Amino acid sequence: MPSVIHTVIADDESLARNKLRILLDSEAGIQIVAECRNGAETIAAVRSHKPDLLFLDIQMPDANGFDVLSAISAEEMPITIFTTAFDQFAIRAFEAHALDYLLKPFDQGRLHHSIERARAEFLKSHDSELAHRILDALAKGRTTTDRRLVIKAGGRVVFIDVDEIHWIEAAANYVKLNVGKESYLLRESIGHVSERLDPEQFIRIHRSTIVNVQKIKELQPCNSGEYIVVLKTGKELSCSRGYRAGLQQLIGKNV
Repeated sequence: MPSVIHTVIADDESLARNKLRILLDSEAGIQIVAECRNGAETIAAVRSHKPDLLFLDIQMPDANGFDVLSAISAEEMPITIFTTAFDQFAIRAFEAHALDYLLKPFDQGRLHHSIERARAEFLKSHDSELAHRILDALAKGRTTTDRRLVIKAGGRVVFIDVDEIHWIEAAANYVKLNVGKESYLLRESIGHVSERLDPEQFIRIHRSTIVNVQKIKELQPCNSGEYIVVLKTGKELSCSRGYRAGLQQLIGKNV
């Protein structure tokens, strides 16, 4: 989680920008890196400053708030909090994955609540970035003498052997790395993750599941040519017919 949250304010009304700036000055760890009056300025500021947080008005000249988000790539996208005087856009805002929707006029308490939610999201993001280290180690094929990682997760320091990853599952816009009794969220598609993993150790058995072959105990047939993959822990995972050939080739057995 960043010690300083770099923030962009986007609102076409100068009084609204001034009020928000004053309120943000009372919040610890907030640094305003740009103030924008319209959509074009906002898009340019996000690309230039790469802020952690964006306070975004909906109705602005030349491009509304939703147009702004559409023009920003996933890699550049900051956590976004909408600020508006209109309540009819709330559902659309959350569909656009906004963290919060502040209805003007809002006070310090309401803003503080949003900031705390943003801090929590940054903590999740931080854990996701650390989970990248696990995948990077797998992709680089590190030797057994360099397979233990030290990561921070939820305020703890955790030592993880990459062989301890049991399975990986899709979870909305994330994947979840299941490491023993722990799990770590990573904001990435399961298809991209599959391409980065060591194919001699990890295989996709379902459109939403990747499994560590070393953790498989047995395969149990079920209906329609599908199988249940039983891990050594007793966890059961579905192996769909479309991915059976890859598993068969990897383990060298007829299933």
